[in-house]
Amino acid sequence: MRTRARVFAVIAAFAAATILVSAQTPSKAPRTPWGAPDLQGLWDTNTLVPLERNPQYGNRAQMTEDEHARALAELQQRNQRPGRDSREVAGKSGVGTEKDVARAYNEFWFGDKPTKLSYRTSMIIDPANGRMPPSTPEATKRIADKREFLAALLQGTSGGRPGPISPRRKESSPDYNLDRINRADGPEDRGGPERCLGDNLPVTMGTGTFGGVMQVVQAPDSVSVYYDVGQGQGFAWVIPITNRPHLPKNIQLYRGDAVGHWDGDTLVVDVTNFSDETNFRGSRQNLHLIQRFRRLDANTLQVEFTAEDSTTWTRPWTAVQELERADDKTTVVLEGGCHEGNYGLMGMLLNTRAAEKAFAEGKGPDPATQDNATGGGDN
Repeated sequence: MRTRARVFAVIAAFAAATILVSAQTPSKAPRTPWGAPDLQGLWDTNTLVPLERNPQYGNRAQMTEDEHARALAELQQRNQRPGRDSREVAGKSGVGTEKDVARAYNEFWFGDKPTKLSYRTSMIIDPANGRMPPSTPEATKRIADKREFLAALLQGTSGGRPGPISPRRKESSPDYNLDRINRADGPEDRGGPERCLGDNLPVTMGTGTFGGVMQVVQAPDSVSVYYDVGQGQGFAWVIPITNRPHLPKNIQLYRGDAVGHWDGDTLVVDVTNFSDETNFRGSRQNLHLIQRFRRLDANTLQVEFTAEDSTTWTRPWTAVQELERADDKTTVVLEGGCHEGNYGLMGMLLNTRAAEKAFAEGKGPDPATQDNATGGGDN
């Protein structure tokens, strides 16, 4: 009996050691011809995971079966509601139909692939509550100053406070403006998306075509990522594999200065030197971003990023997303042309100049009294 017990003990110990070694051994990603981990391919996601966690889940990273079923039912119910392209009017049947404009513009960009709901409660994994850390007092003041500026430009308009036109209409924005404001004296008065300053790093991929498709192409000294995101807001990001230091701090770039290196099977990309034209959830030129790309298996690419900015958040925070390998026979990555010369922005400015000229000639209302920022009325 003692001998048999010893044999079982040895077998159990061997099995435990095998499991431990297996758990500690990183997965081996496919290799390029020059020996680097192969991250190449088309990657997207049809699995919904919110960036921030609903407080009802506390520090739990996964939903229970019942919670997932309820969340899925709520998602399906929302998806059955008329889209924003619908001309249906509540309580008035026959006033336009949804079908005549359904998917005519906005809905087209969302694609028609089935969407799955993940059991994960958030992309954010640190802090433990799955939510972004609090803003610093400095960031809170920046937000308050900008809101005050935006509100002042609405004074005297149909959508703002009653009274004369705000004397602050000629003031400059307290930051490099990327918001929709009630003025069109120049391109800097228009919002970022109108000026083709929409998506920037890090890209948190959504679902379907609107969320985007990511194409990765590698060379021995670089990794190139092309994001086909939004409505023509796609862009190429070339990551050099190098040990050079970052550029001097006075050189600032819209998508920062990236320096990449391999850490085992993981591509680690350190990005600094952003400009004030960048805006990632309130962080601008002080953003420090570390992204990690790791291929978990043949069909899964894990993308993780840590964002740090001591002038915006009280602590760094980290988010993770798993992307699925797309079918390269049916998935097409398109060049991001935005407005193709941005004639739309030119038209907005020309329209305002024409309205100002007409008002000076006694025709039409003063454009300064019109609300072009909030939608007017009580919106």
